[in-house]
This record gives sequence, C-alpha cells and structure tokens, in this order.
Amino acid sequence: MKALLCLLLALSFQDWTQWRGPRRDGVVSAFTAPAVWPQSLQLVWKAPAGSGYSSPLVAAGRVYLHARRDEQEVISSLDLKTGKTLWSQGYAVPFNKNQYAVKMGKGPNSTPVLHDGRLYTLGVSGVLTCFDAAGGAVKWRHDFSKQVDTSKLFCGTAMSPVVENGQVIVHVGDDRAGALTAFDARTGAEKWSWRGQGPGYASPVVADLAGARQVVTLTDKAVVGVAVADGRLLWSFPFADEWNENIVTPVVFEGMVIVSGVRRGTFGLKVGKKGDGWAAEPAWENKGVAMYMNSPVLDGHLLYGLSHLRKGQFFCLDARTGATLWATEGRAGENAALLGAGDHLFWLTSDADLIVAKKSAARFEPVARYKVADSATWTHPVIFGKRILVKDDAAVTLWSIGE
Repeated sequence: MKALLCLLLALSFQDWTQWRGPRRDGVVSAFTAPAVWPQSLQLVWKAPAGSGYSSPLVAAGRVYLHARRDEQEVISSLDLKTGKTLWSQGYAVPFNKNQYAVKMGKGPNSTPVLHDGRLYTLGVSGVLTCFDAAGGAVKWRHDFSKQVDTSKLFCGTAMSPVVENGQVIVHVGDDRAGALTAFDARTGAEKWSWRGQGPGYASPVVADLAGARQVVTLTDKAVVGVAVADGRLLWSFPFADEWNENIVTPVVFEGMVIVSGVRRGTFGLKVGKKGDGWAAEPAWENKGVAMYMNSPVLDGHLLYGLSHLRKGQFFCLDARTGATLWATEGRAGENAALLGAGDHLFWLTSDADLIVAKKSAARFEPVARYKVADSATWTHPVIFGKRILVKDDAAVTLWSIGE
C-alpha cells in the first residue's frame, strides 16, 4: 500500500498541465536537490519538435508539444520515457509578421492547457482547438483568424488559455479591439464574453480577491479583473505601453496583484471593494525593476525574476513593500524563464544556459550552470523528480540530474 501511494504521488508531481505549471505560478512541487550538483546533465533522449515559443506539458507519462513545422502548426504527444511520437495533428497557419517584428518567429506563442482528458491549444492566428489528449482527435474548434490582424500584433496571438469552472478562457484580438471569452470546455459553446480592449501578450491567472473569483490579466492598455461566473468587468487599472507590450503574467500576493512592464517598472496593486464598485490602487511601485518577457516567481514574501534593465538583472524583491533586496550587475541575458523548485531557482536563458541558484533574500547564489540545447530556448522547462525537459527552437530534450 505504501509503495502504491509513493507511485501515485510521484506521478502527480510530474504533471505539468498548463502555462507555468499546475497553479500557473512557476512553482515545482516536491523537488529534492542532489547533495552535490553534477558537472553536467545526462542526456536521456532528444526528439525533433518544430519551432515556436509554446512550452511543453507533461502528464500521465506523456509530453505534449505545440510547435510550427513549415507553414503548419503541429500538436504532438510523445512518450515521456522514450521521446517517441504517439500521435500528431497539424493544420495550415498562414502568418503575416508585423513590420517591426521581423526577427520574431512565426509562433505558436501560447502554451496549451490539459484538462479532464482534453488538450486546448490557441494558435498564433487565433485558432482555438480542443483535442482528445489520448488519441489526438479534434473535439471542437473556433477559428478567429479572420478577426485577428496579425500584422497589428508584434508576434501574433500570445496568451495561454486557462480552464476554470468547466470553462476554457481565452483573450483574442489585436491592437484595435478584442474579447476575453469563456467557452464550455466540453462542447465549445460560448458562456460569456467581455468585449473591449485587445489582449496584451500576458497569460491570465484566476484568483479570489475580496471574495470574488476572477480572471486577472493584462490587456494592451490595462490590468483588469473579470468575474469568472459571468464575465463582468470588476475593476481596471490603466497600464498603457507605447508598443502595447504587456507581457508579464500577473502574480497574486495577499490580496495584491503584482504586475510589471518593460517601460513601466513593477507595481503592487491593492484590489478590493470601494463603495458600490471595485478599485485597484497602487500599494507600491519600483521603477528600478522592469520585467519584459519573463514572469516572476514568489517564495513566501520574496519575489524573484529577471529585470530588463542593464541588459538583464536577476533580482529579488520584498513583495510586501516592493523594495529591492538584491539585483545582479547586469548582462544576464535577453530573457530567462524562471521556475522555483524547493530551495532552488532554475533560470533557463534564451541562450540555452540553465542556471541553478539557491533561494536567498541576501544575494544571488548560483550553484550550477548547464548548456541544455543547441539553439535558442524561449520556452519554460519542465522539472519533475530528477528530470528536466527542455524545448529549443528545433527539438525537445529530456535531461537527468542523476539518480
């Protein structure tokens, strides 16, 4: 009985079913660091994957990938032990780049979400699809590509769907307008829609704030809270960016919503009832920390991340006050996907360097550094047990820290 319980716990720990993990917060459960970090990681397997910025998922012994191959977006399921493809589905996706984003890839940019045996993907041109996770059959699809002018977006649709209360919620549109919409996860029927501002490039979180369950996200012009039950706009805080680059996933801390923008700095917003309505007001702001494409991770009251300033600074803030506890000198890199695991932090830079550091309120304490790919790594890694799954611009690789 004890052995069976251990097996079930081990299986649950390796499930990584959506953007930034089970709770959408970048936190890895039940990670135990090795007594001594190895000089190098061990290669378990490597498989072709296609390009794009969508992070892999892991659940029930399978890997799920959403990537681009030539002019198709391809969704694949791989065996976690061997890397062999179990099923693959694709559809044609023409894509017109924004003239100011010629260096950007053609996506996809959104990480899928796996829920109740179904996989939900949102493509670069706004195609929302529900797949059977076991065999890959399409259950339903909504194609918003004719409503989304990708030339009006730097990199196309780039928000990762979230499932809440039997609804899959997406924000689709462009710089002109958009809609945050909830669909029945089983049937695809529309349940509600908040129409107005277009999406930023941030992915939403769902949280209880002042007694209300709400979707918290960044549009291209504001931070908003929308009621999960019916799509009512509860509150809005202006957060305009001259290039509409609102990318960072919000973090919720003790009734506060923490957001950051590359040209705005980092803010702690206190959200609550005010009179007959709602309000979001700054509790603190820190102009010296400005996140761009990466999202931060909380550990207690400590907020870790990568600031875009000085060509990349790892930092630690006090989430209660916004005070900077430490920041590195700079030149850490253009981007770094961050995960918190036990007493450690894992930063995967866009240059394929995996940096492991101890959590500390006093200083940056790196303990290991590994090269984990042959091309750029813009996606989040997945960490489970002593294994690390990494997707680069062409392949997906499973590494082992050791036994």
